[in-house]
Amino acid sequence: MRLRLTPRDSTYFDLLAALARHTVTGASLLAELLGATRLEREGVVTRLTEVEHLADDVAHSIMKRLNRSFVTPFDRDDIYGLASALDDCMDAMDEAGQLIVLYRIEELPMAVSEQVQVLQRCAELTADAMPRLRRLEQLSEYCVEINRLENQGDTLHRSLLGHLFDRVTDPVTLIKLKEVVDVLEEATDAFERVANLVETIALKES
Repeated sequence: MRLRLTPRDSTYFDLLAALARHTVTGASLLAELLGATRLEREGVVTRLTEVEHLADDVAHSIMKRLNRSFVTPFDRDDIYGLASALDDCMDAMDEAGQLIVLYRIEELPMAVSEQVQVLQRCAELTADAMPRLRRLEQLSEYCVEINRLENQGDTLHRSLLGHLFDRVTDPVTLIKLKEVVDVLEEATDAFERVANLVETIALKES
């Protein structure tokens, strides 16, 4: 690793790690939502939205710090991109939960829970990887695994769409369910964007 002549502000690492931990909580609440009754769902979504607001606060703190910092631990555009992508992960999970409640969806296909399991694993791996940005250690395995999970998510998404168009005859229900599974896929894509940025940072800083 190249020698640095400027100090590294560790606050960014702490904030990115905190933002990633919020995605773990969000994914867990999304899984809880799938197992909740109609009456319980609103309470779970309220908690999910609260976590999304906390994630927003952390992302905004990163942006504010970038605007007033002269020296950053690595490229400021990469820090901005990481914060934005992590926030996108949380936003998409919150949106999926909101849609399930808003649309009063009675029953979701079983494969939706598999989508959420993929998101839970992505969030856990990402939260584990963020602290390692300090030393840029053991990040390649993380990037490879997130890419594998995103491919798994793509396969699940395509399979779910096929299932919906084959089995759901009511067009309104079809539209509602498709929007939910599409937003869950967006969340998986956002986790892959995080991993791609981590890989870029590791290459730049090595």
